[in-house]
Amino acid sequence: MTEPTNDSGFETRAVHAGQAFDPTTGAVIPPVHFSTTYAQDGIGGLREGYEYGRSGNPTRTALETQLAALEGGAHALSFASGLAAEDALLRAALKPGDEVLLGNDVYGGTYRLIARVLGAWGIGVRVVDMSDLGAVRAALEDRPARIVWVETPSNPLLRITDIAGLARLGHDAGALVVVDNTFASPALQQPLAFGADVVVHSATKYLGGHSDVVGGALVLNDEALYAEAKFLQFAVGAVSGPLDAWLTTRGIKTLALRMRRHSENAHAIAEFLSGHEAVERVYYPGLPSHPGHEVAARQMSGFGGIVSVALADAASARRFAESTRLFQLAESLGGVESLMNYPDEMTHASVRGTELAVPPEVVRLSVGIESVADLLADLDQALAGL
Repeated sequence: MTEPTNDSGFETRAVHAGQAFDPTTGAVIPPVHFSTTYAQDGIGGLREGYEYGRSGNPTRTALETQLAALEGGAHALSFASGLAAEDALLRAALKPGDEVLLGNDVYGGTYRLIARVLGAWGIGVRVVDMSDLGAVRAALEDRPARIVWVETPSNPLLRITDIAGLARLGHDAGALVVVDNTFASPALQQPLAFGADVVVHSATKYLGGHSDVVGGALVLNDEALYAEAKFLQFAVGAVSGPLDAWLTTRGIKTLALRMRRHSENAHAIAEFLSGHEAVERVYYPGLPSHPGHEVAARQMSGFGGIVSVALADAASARRFAESTRLFQLAESLGGVESLMNYPDEMTHASVRGTELAVPPEVVRLSVGIESVADLLADLDQALAGL
């Protein structure tokens, strides 16, 4: 079987990139390589470049090939978690005294990593509303940043940033433009095509898709930055294990199908919630009322499976989050099952008291692929109890 090309359809790349059948047995699913070490043909005579499990593993290589094909990038690296991927990228690109210009609505763990872990090593962070390109331009004119880092859609308020516009601003200012594409996934959005330099993923979410594996990824084109990040992947060792890599690969093969269903269900739920008297505001880029709707429609092929809502107050939000039956109260997102999250005390507790603090009346829904009528009924009964 030949590898799919960049001209192949997304679904074809998702199923076949890096997934050639086993040449010995003909097994159509490549084997999972659990070996920690590899026999050499004489000292330094490596077979296909493999010597030790931390430096390389065929199952991880297959996943990295698959990830690069999905995002249209030259290179990909797979890590033990999304934060491990972020850490490797930040250390590859930054030196003490550099700054990161960060979106004001991002995953709390990203802010914690930059501000509290790397901050002790001389890395600075400034926060700006990335959906306001004028504000980004002013921030970059005020003083330079080595990295411009954005989530679009953002977590958890679903802000939308014009990736192409941000890339122009960042590059004019000499900055590296990094897009966390976790919420959209490459099935709905491919930031490199709009000028981004690096794509970051928590593969734990939609890529894996079944809430059974933790992982992270980087996808990029720059050879020098790839080489430095790959060195750190090896030298620090936060690599994805072979079974984790295989589970992620298996999840990716159905990504396109799942994202369509996630988006369809989320859109129906957003419309239902926007008309409910107990809901103050719905955050979902698929709604025409969303301020980023036009940009999202231009750079995304669907609007994703995350819906956030604001209730009357924090007490109402907490009661709602704790009253659903199908929507399970849990951390994380992007699995086939629907999850409910209260960001202020769960995923975003680490940014309380900062510019990134999430309003306490906000609840985030990760809409799964269940029958939408059942999900709507569950939300309806939870709202009725407020």
